[in-house]
Amino acid sequence: MPTYIDTHVHFYDEWFGDEAEGAISRSLAAGVVKMIQPDVDRKEREKMFSLSEKHPGVLFTMIGLYPDSVTEDWEQEIDDMLRYVSRNPVAIGEIGLDYHYSKENAELQKIALKAQFELAAKMDLPVNIHLRDATEDFMGIVKQCAHLGLRGNMHAFSGSYETFLELQKYGDWSVGIGGVVTFKKAKVAESVKKIPLGKIVLETDAPYLAPVPMRGQRNESTFIPYIAQKVAELKGISVEEVAEVTSRNAEALFGI
Repeated sequence: MPTYIDTHVHFYDEWFGDEAEGAISRSLAAGVVKMIQPDVDRKEREKMFSLSEKHPGVLFTMIGLYPDSVTEDWEQEIDDMLRYVSRNPVAIGEIGLDYHYSKENAELQKIALKAQFELAAKMDLPVNIHLRDATEDFMGIVKQCAHLGLRGNMHAFSGSYETFLELQKYGDWSVGIGGVVTFKKAKVAESVKKIPLGKIVLETDAPYLAPVPMRGQRNESTFIPYIAQKVAELKGISVEEVAEVTSRNAEALFGI
């Protein structure tokens, strides 16, 4: 059976409730041998780390301030993140820009993102990026921070192949491909055909965005094989090759 890595799963989310342990067990049985939890803000951080520490070598954890969580006290949020450095985070994330519902705090988001880029460079950690309806501003910050030698992945990548190529000018960037690629008429499918497999990592974003045929259900890492199968189909290669290469990519990027 192929083995996989899920680079983005929120087992601490309230949607899992008391089912997180069951979902972790099912995921392992499905061949998902490593799973990484992204951070959002301090409200759930301790729960997230505690869950990961119950599953050493299986669950890994990031620290970061999610763009929708950015407020005037963002610096205090980052101070809280730093209290967890000794607990071995594998990335700074999920961080980024999100203007989907409002641009009211756009300037604060940009300032907080740049600060976290600088933190990632100082700690020699990769970044995990959440980007929604803010590509122009994000690319502007990436260009400003090119001197930092950033490396990371674009969580839930939905951009074009041209955007992927542009990113490579300003760092070492991979893309996270999740359940959306299985949706009918998903535009990212065309990008996946062109992006080298060596720049792709798999993710679920569980409990959200379950792939076809589980769409509409609560997502979990167990469903990673459906995503891998779709990537294999788009690229005309075996699912075993997708599993092997994307897992190797994730291990190298996140040091796991």
